[in-house]
Amino acid sequence: MTTATAERRNMRKVALTSLAGTSIEWYDFFLYGTAAAVVFPKAFFPQDLPPMVLLIISFSTFAVGFIARPVGGLIFGHYGDRVGRKRTLVVALMMMGAATTLIGLLPTYATIGVAAPLLLVLLRFVQGLAIGGQWGGAMLLVTENAPANKRGWYGAYAQAGAPVGVILANLAFIGVSMNMSDEAFMSWGWRLPFIASIALIGISLYVQLRLEDTEAFKALQATQAADAADSGNPTPTPV
Repeated sequence: MTTATAERRNMRKVALTSLAGTSIEWYDFFLYGTAAAVVFPKAFFPQDLPPMVLLIISFSTFAVGFIARPVGGLIFGHYGDRVGRKRTLVVALMMMGAATTLIGLLPTYATIGVAAPLLLVLLRFVQGLAIGGQWGGAMLLVTENAPANKRGWYGAYAQAGAPVGVILANLAFIGVSMNMSDEAFMSWGWRLPFIASIALIGISLYVQLRLEDTEAFKALQATQAADAADSGNPTPTPV
């Protein structure tokens, strides 16, 4: 196998891994939106409120994720320059997988009272932080690995994850709701699409074990090490 062929195969692996991770990440993010309209007003808030008020409160928790997105982008962008694109991407994937799975396991208002909506908002905030970090991390991992004349093409793989995630989220709820009664769906069936997001943890492990950090980040590390050596304060060797 020639070097060029190996590089193309590696680039396809990076692009497809980015597409898979971003698709499931957005699946998790938008899955919440569907549940916020259909399930959460009845599951996580006191039922003595008018239905319209319950719906508004539920959608307000949905908005928390969008507030957290830019914060996640700033945090993960900062640490991505320090510890690498791959590490921060893995952390973001695991955060989203854990938060979404925990939403699927969260007790309802009838079980734990006001703690239910508070925990729901907290987990939604974590989702927002994760998607803010993951999307930027995936884009950097792909475009910094891609050849200079194909960065737009390979970057499109990460961008395509958003619409794919929307489609997957809707298909998940449609598939579950069509195969059980309304009572079963409202009782426990809605939890299945959330719990299925544990697949993100598997993808994050794949990224950690199989993909390398980008050449751009390695060059940045080398430059920082050289600058530190020139200043007389060499950077410590990682343990």
